Amino acid sequence: MNGLFSGAAARAALRSAHACLAELHDTVGAVGLDAADANPGLMAVVDQHAAGIRDSLSVDVRPLTAVILAAYGGGVRAAAFPHGWRPPVGPFDWSENDWVMRRLLAVCALARTLPEPR
Repeated sequence: MNGLFSGAAARAALRSAHACLAELHDTVGAVGLDAADANPGLMAVVDQHAAGIRDSLSVDVRPLTAVILAAYGGGVRAAAFPHGWRPPVGPFDWSENDWVMRRLLAVCALARTLPEPR
C-alpha cells in the first residue's frame, strides 16, 4: 500500500477515536467531571486514576493521543463486561466505589487535555 492509504486510515482512526471520546464524555464525563470539580475528594481519585492511565500507556515515552486514549477506554469497558459490570442507567452516585466508572471518568479528564480535533 502507498502513503495515501496510510494517511486516509490514520485520519479515519482519529475521527473514530474522537467520536468514541465524545460519546464517553456525553455518557460519563459531562456529569462526572462537574461532580469532580465540585468535590475535591473525587477529583483526587480521578487524578490518581489519570496518573495510572498515563503510566500504563507509557506517556513518558510517547505522546498521549486520542486514538490511544479511546482504545484504552474501550478496553476498560470491554474488560469489565465479562465481570458483570454494566453502565449505570440514570443518574450515577459518584460517591460509590465503582472502579470502572472512576477509570472512565479519568479517561474523560485526560481527553480534556488533548488538542481539539480539526
